[in-house]
Amino acid sequence: MKSALIGAALLAGVAAVPSAWAEGPHWGYEGEIAAEHWAELAPEFATCAAGQNQSPIDISGEVHATGLPKLGFDYKTPVVSVVNNGHTIQANFAPGSTLTLGGHAYELKQMHFHVPSENQIHGKQFAMEGHLVHQDKAGRLAVVAVMFREGRTQSALASLWKQMPEQADGEHAFDGRLTAAQLLPKKRDYYYFSGSLTTPPCSEGVSWIVLKQPVEGSKAQVEQFARVVRHPNNRPVQPRNARIVIN
Repeated sequence: MKSALIGAALLAGVAAVPSAWAEGPHWGYEGEIAAEHWAELAPEFATCAAGQNQSPIDISGEVHATGLPKLGFDYKTPVVSVVNNGHTIQANFAPGSTLTLGGHAYELKQMHFHVPSENQIHGKQFAMEGHLVHQDKAGRLAVVAVMFREGRTQSALASLWKQMPEQADGEHAFDGRLTAAQLLPKKRDYYYFSGSLTTPPCSEGVSWIVLKQPVEGSKAQVEQFARVVRHPNNRPVQPRNARIVIN
């Protein structure tokens, strides 16, 4: 069952990689442009309300699949630029880093963050969540979610935050060598489900891989991010509907 479910999700649809710096209908997380109103803001955002496989979700009632494929992380290329796009802080990677899931390869494009976490695990919300966004040759997306719990200062995050743009003013070259591997937990067990982008246009057909083991980040690091983005930037959890979560 596991291979059929994963194979179907891998081929479920095509969603474009969210642009680091793109013009479009104004949306946000508060007031009349908050998540509950996204579908009203533009026709191209209709899926935010009409979609049946929306993200994030509260992960529960998962189905255990013996022999779930191991994730193949080949994260060797560094961050080349950092962007404050008005919604989050995004780190863009040089081409050449890949994620392999069940023999299917995706190239790492960017990582961005949400505070507090968007996905929940058995009702638990984390202090922050990082999304590693990948795209295959056909344009299909896979997102690896890394949960951050409050604890010790995270050194890789510290180097990224040191160059965090305070204003939404385009891309800034990143000075240093930081790879996505430095932001991953040691254990790579995961939950798998089919979902969507968590920001407009909420496109579906996204393969979601939520790592079970969180990493630590200090309270000061979480607060620094929240101060720069000026508000919580997490979409509320969405109905799971008929989807199955595999672990």
